[in-house]
Amino acid sequence: MSKEKQDRFLRLYEPIHDRFERFCRARVYGRMDYKDLINETLMVAFHKLDTLRSETTFLSFLFTISVRVLANHHKKKKEYSISESDNYNLEDKGDSTAYSTEVYYLHQALSKLPEVQKEAIILYEISGFSIKEIATIQDASEPAVKQRLKRGREKLVEILNYEAITKKEETNG
Repeated sequence: MSKEKQDRFLRLYEPIHDRFERFCRARVYGRMDYKDLINETLMVAFHKLDTLRSETTFLSFLFTISVRVLANHHKKKKEYSISESDNYNLEDKGDSTAYSTEVYYLHQALSKLPEVQKEAIILYEISGFSIKEIATIQDASEPAVKQRLKRGREKLVEILNYEAITKKEETNG
């Protein structure tokens, strides 16, 4: 490992660490430890740093790698099928019970979206990327990203409303 490469990598990574961590937390909620995703992504990114075309696209570079790492993890995990009930044993370290519950339901709803819609929503709403940046990350046109966001939001509203109605009926019935 050259000291130059290490210094360059740290110089690029330190300013974007918080955004990248938020993306990883939202992307893996309950399916993989986000720290594992961050570590695996950073390892791959460090080894492939020489393929980075522009330093301004470093965050996009990390997102692309993390999506692939997560996809590979899901493929491996399919071999060890997990029961649906395991999804409800998630540990959430939020301060407020109401907030924790809302976050839990939001992540459950997000997990029901198609991958490209979920990723677009996480990148736009949680990580704060522009539509143009998301189009680059997802290798799609800007209108396609806008459509993914629109459909994803509509589906989230539908899922969350259905779950709220179902929960209300269970408590009343």
